[in-house]
Formats: sequence, structure tokens, C-alpha cells
Amino acid sequence: MSTAEHPHSKLVIIGGGPAGLMAAEVARARGIEVDLYEGKGSVGRKFLIAGKGGMNLTHGEPKHEFVQRYGARAHEVGVWLDDFDADALREWARSLGVETFVGSSGRVFPSDLKAAPLLRGWVHRLRESGVRFHAHHRWLGWNEDGALRFATQNGERSIQAAAVVLALGGGSWPQLGSNGAWLPWLAARGVDIAPLQPSNCGFDIGWSDHLAARHAGAPLKPVAAYWRDGAGHEHTRQGECVITATGIEGSLVYALSAGLRDTIAEQGHAILELDLAPDRALARLQHDLAKPRGSRSFSEHLRRQAGLTGVKAALIHEVLDKKLLTDADIVAQTIKRLRLRLTQPRPMAEAISSAGGVRLEALDGNMMLRALPGIFCAGEMLDWEAPTGGYLLTACFASGYRAGRGAAAWLKG
Repeated sequence: MSTAEHPHSKLVIIGGGPAGLMAAEVARARGIEVDLYEGKGSVGRKFLIAGKGGMNLTHGEPKHEFVQRYGARAHEVGVWLDDFDADALREWARSLGVETFVGSSGRVFPSDLKAAPLLRGWVHRLRESGVRFHAHHRWLGWNEDGALRFATQNGERSIQAAAVVLALGGGSWPQLGSNGAWLPWLAARGVDIAPLQPSNCGFDIGWSDHLAARHAGAPLKPVAAYWRDGAGHEHTRQGECVITATGIEGSLVYALSAGLRDTIAEQGHAILELDLAPDRALARLQHDLAKPRGSRSFSEHLRRQAGLTGVKAALIHEVLDKKLLTDADIVAQTIKRLRLRLTQPRPMAEAISSAGGVRLEALDGNMMLRALPGIFCAGEMLDWEAPTGGYLLTACFASGYRAGRGAAAWLKG
């Protein structure tokens, strides 16, 4: 093993996602020498992929509503947002020459909808400020002397650091670097960690071969979802989702995924009901479907009297046998409450984000690990989750801001 180096920097940041980059910016602005190590060949890869269809930076809703999107961790994440909230994020983008706008859904985007110009400008500014970047440095934990171990293209390298910010990501999209390999290394040093789980994910249902072959990838819109929380209270939400070969996914499902996942863990399955015709009342559907169909096929009758075609009509065939298809009341009730039994979430590698990680109780108010003084954590490796819509990214930025500030204060103290 190589002898540990003693770099000029005082602060080592491991992970080049938004949380790590923001920690570097904040610490450097406070006069701290910063070296940032990234396992891949360049920083911000997940940031770029997330922005491929339009970079959703944050959300424009009022702050008290915004904070509630973090569920059980709303209080803790709310404290981070007191430092760096959605407005601060938009102002920060403006400082890089990137204007933003609020879309019709309330989501906030760069004016050009692109992630790459924002990332390029940011990395350039960080380099100009003196942050040193080290690509192809995959963290391997610590050696016996407490030095940081890195796998590089030229063999293993060890680095001594006065302070460290870990911004290693969770367990989603492992091909981009966030593979959760760090969990056992921190756990072995007494850090309290919750198991990683998929979040903002799809679910398996187990369609017939016919439905899977014919309709995988078909969008369901608009639909309204009905589900019950852990206390048995029913909720509803309208949106869009997509049929997959094994089940269902999409923005509406992602928004409910935390509760559905937890219900499956407790009960072995979760029930999700979909209203396939949210703009039509049950009584109207019952009346219209009871009209004689003559020589028309059932599918044509559904199209004319209920406005259902394609995958929506296929779902009615999927859950009702031929005898029940002749009962207008049952068909109407099924259209308004299509009952789906979700059996398991899709694997974490397919999820947009992950839950679990370093429990927030393991950190002090400056994001430093109580069990490891001088080691700070930020981003998705922490135990919080949020729906898509800009909430994930905003909290990553905010946690990185707080960790960078905390690390700078600790070093100066």
C-alpha cells in the first residue's frame, strides 16, 4: 500500500454530485483549501442525466408547503432549507448566468431547460476559485492509519485529510457512481445507518402476457389514484403513469411510492385504485354503459359510451372476466375504481432515488458525524426522501451548503 500523502488541502470532498460541489463552493468561499475526488471520469453525471428531459431545478410552491414534501424528515430538511431554499437556488443559478422560470406545474427550470451549461459554468467557477478536482478516484474507505483510500487508474492512493465531506449518493443509478458501497465502511465505525430502499420507483403487479406484450410503455392519462395511508385514511391524487411489462410506474406512482413501498413491507402487498375516467361521474357511466350495444363489440361500446380506448380498455379486460363484462354497473365501478395489487417495488438500481442511508440523528447540526469528528455527510446518502419535482435536488444542494459551511467552521475552530 502506498504511503499516505499530506496534500495542501485541509478539506477533502468525496463525490462530485450537487451536494459535493456545493460543499466545495461554500467551504472555498470561506477560505478553505479544497480537493474534490470523484470516482467517475467527470463530475455531475447523475445531474446531467436527470436534466436530459428538461432540468427541473426546484419548485415554486410556498415554503411551508415545500417543506412538507419531505414527509417524516420535513423538520430536519426544513432546517437545511432555512440556509439555502428554492429562492436561493434560483438566485445561485442566476449568479452563473442561468435564468429560471416557473412552469405550469410549478416546477422551476433553467430558461434553456438544459443541465449541461449550468454544470459547465459551475465547475469552471469552482476551478477558478481554487477547488482542485481529481477524477477517477474511487473511494475505498480508510486504511489502518485513518488515511482515505482511493482506487485510481495508477493503483491505490492514500490521502490524509484534516476534514472530509462525504457526498457519495444513495443506491439508485449505480452505473453513475452511487452504488452504496460505503455503507459497511461507515457502519463498521459506529455510524447509525438505515438500509437503502428504492424511492420514486415503479411497482410490480404481474400482468397477463397479453397485456404486457401489447401495452408495456403505454401512458395512462389522465387518471386519479386512490390509496390508504398507514392510519387507514384514504387519499386521492390525479396525474399520469405508465404501464410497464411487469407493473406500473410514472410521475403519479413515484409521488406515492414511499407509502406504497412501506405498506408492502408491512403487509406483503399494497392496493392502488385508479379512476380511468376522472372527468365522468359513476352515475353517468352506469347510464351510458347500460345502453344497448347491438352488434358492436364490447371495446367499441367502451369507446363510445365511456371514452375508453387502448390500454384503458385493455385494463378492464384484464381485471374482469367475460361474464362480468356484460354487467354495466360492475364495468362502470371498475372504470372508476380499477383495483391493482402491487406486490413489490422495482429494484433500487431502476429507481430515480433511494431512501435510507446515514440516519440524520447520527449527525450534529453542522452535518458532522457524531461518531467520527471531522467527517461530514451530505446529499442522497442521508436518510431522507422526497418526490420528484425539484425537491430532491433542492435538498441535495441545501445539505451540501450546510456541510460545506460546517466543515469550514470546524477547520477554523
